[in-house]
Amino acid sequence: MAFISKKRKVADTKVDANKSYSLKEASALVIQITTCKFDASVDLHIRLGVDPKKADQAIRGTVTLPHGTGKTKKVLVLCTPDKVAEATAAGADYVGLDEYVTKIEGGWVDVDVIIATPSVMPKIGKLGKVLGPRNLMPNPKTGTVTNDVANAINDVKGGKIAFKVDKVGIIHASIGRVSFTPEKIAENSQELINAILKAKPSSAKGAYVRGISMASSMSPGIAIDAKGYAAH
Repeated sequence: MAFISKKRKVADTKVDANKSYSLKEASALVIQITTCKFDASVDLHIRLGVDPKKADQAIRGTVTLPHGTGKTKKVLVLCTPDKVAEATAAGADYVGLDEYVTKIEGGWVDVDVIIATPSVMPKIGKLGKVLGPRNLMPNPKTGTVTNDVANAINDVKGGKIAFKVDKVGIIHASIGRVSFTPEKIAENSQELINAILKAKPSSAKGAYVRGISMASSMSPGIAIDAKGYAAH
């Protein structure tokens, strides 16, 4: 049986498991019930009424959070030599090609985002088995395959995140830190929800948004009232 600390027990008592909170209420509560000493991530989990096995319902996209994620993302740019100076000047943490392809094949994935220029994609294709499961594979749909590497880096560093529905129809995304104000957490959450609503496929039947919950790295989950989004 898993050990539950006294602090976690106290946190659990502050969350009514039978209640669906408003986004504003949840954004304030998640801060109150997080007891860890580090600046924990605040995550949103959104269950959708889609079939991810169908290509047109495999929801994915990007959104720029108005207040960023609170985390400095490490960016790798895979490019030809003529783009190295541009990527470096824009703030990329790692820039190159062959040496990083070799490192990734060996299991190295110590980055948060990988950006690639279109010309090098043939070399990167073989990395799909390593990068795909970690949602790190560059993709034109998320703006990570582009010749404008400087703009892509600025987007990522400025709070742009990618979201993707998993195999069971849930989108998991970090939308801030517990050091944020409740207002910033709520506004970031709403921005993500809006982007997901816009991505609704025409073939989706029934309620599109079936459940939303919010939690920090070390807190119980908080159910958010999804009725207002279900009809979208």
